[in-house]
Amino acid sequence: MSRTIRVGSRDSILAVIQSKMVMAAIGNAHPDLQLELVTMKTTGDKILDKTLDKIGGKGLFVKELDEALLENQVDITVHSGKDLPMEVDARLPLLAFSHRADPRDVLVLPQGVTTLDPTLPIGCSSQRRTIYLKKLYPNMNVASVRGNVQTRLRKLDEGQYSALVLAGAGLERLGLQERISRYFTPEEMLPAACQGILAIQGRAGEDCRYLDCFASDDGRDCALSERAFTRRLDGGCSSPVAAFSTVEGDTITLTGLYVDSDLRTAQKTVTGKRTDGEALAIALADQLKEELS
Repeated sequence: MSRTIRVGSRDSILAVIQSKMVMAAIGNAHPDLQLELVTMKTTGDKILDKTLDKIGGKGLFVKELDEALLENQVDITVHSGKDLPMEVDARLPLLAFSHRADPRDVLVLPQGVTTLDPTLPIGCSSQRRTIYLKKLYPNMNVASVRGNVQTRLRKLDEGQYSALVLAGAGLERLGLQERISRYFTPEEMLPAACQGILAIQGRAGEDCRYLDCFASDDGRDCALSERAFTRRLDGGCSSPVAAFSTVEGDTITLTGLYVDSDLRTAQKTVTGKRTDGEALAIALADQLKEELS
C-alpha cells in the first residue's frame, strides 16, 4: 500500500503555488508516494483591518496549520520562510528549507503608470520596509496595506496607493513579474529574514527523508543564521529587524539591521565559517544592540 503525504497550506493563490512546488519535487523523486493538498484560512488571513503587530504577529499565519499538524490532519506544512515566527513548537520542527529565490523587495506601480504620485502613499506591510522607504523616498508618505498579493494589487490599481513594496519572489512565483517597476538592492533595502526561502514543518520523530529531494543546504544555512539573528533581538512584526545571509563555499556572510525603541538604527556585515552561522548571527545581534544602548 502506497503512503499518502498530506501537505498543509494557507489557501492563498501564492501559498498553494508554493506548496505545489514542494509536492512536485517530492512526486518526481518518489513516484510511490501519494500527495494530497489540504488548504485552510489562517487567522492572519482573516483579520485584514489591523497591522500584524496589533493582532499578534506572524504566528497568526501558522496557528491553524500547527493545529492541523498536532491533530494529525496533515503530515507537513509549507510556509514562506519570512512569515514564520522565530520560535517554533518543539513538537513541530522545521524539517527542510528550499533553495533561495530572489530575496529582493520590489516597487510595484499601478498598471499603466510610470512615476510615483506624491499625493498618494506607498503601501507597505512592514516596519522594516517603512524605515528604508523613508530614506529612499523622503517626500512620500507610507501607509499600511494588508491582504494577499492579488488584494493588494487591486487596491493599488483602484487608486488607493501610489505604489506597493512587495517581495519579488512572490510576484515571480505568481507569474506577475511584469508588474515589477524596480528591484531594491539588499544595500538599499535589507530583506526580511528568510525572504525567498520556503520552509517545511512537520512532527518530531517522523520519517521525513522524502524531503531530501527538496531540501537545500544553502537555504538551510542562510535561514538558520537569519532566524538566529532575528530571534536574538526578539524580532518579527512588532520589531523592524532585518537579516540577510549569503553563502559561498565554507563561508557565510550576514548583514543584520537592528532598530531600537527610538527608531535609531544599526547595521553591519560579518563574515565567518559557514558552520558558525548561528553563533555569528547571535554575536552580531548582541553587538548591534550594544551600539545603541
